Amino acid sequence: MKKNYDDIIGLPHHVSRTHPQMSMHDRAAQFSPFAALTGYEEAVQETVKEDISGKTDTEYMHDEEDRAYALYSQEHTD
Repeated sequence: MKKNYDDIIGLPHHVSRTHPQMSMHDRAAQFSPFAALTGYEEAVQETVKEDISGKTDTEYMHDEEDRAYALYSQEHTD
């Protein structure tokens, strides 16, 4: 029984006469389309923050607003 690819396994690698070989930079660019996932890292970091503290960034912003309002109120009630 003949094994798969036995008929071509020893042949030299094909090099096109009409199409120039792609540069390593261009080849690498083909395999890095994951930049399309913009915001992915930020979403992961926010999820990590939520898991650790139980608060979202929005809740942190509200806390900061509350502190700022409290300071403003103290300064203007005296």
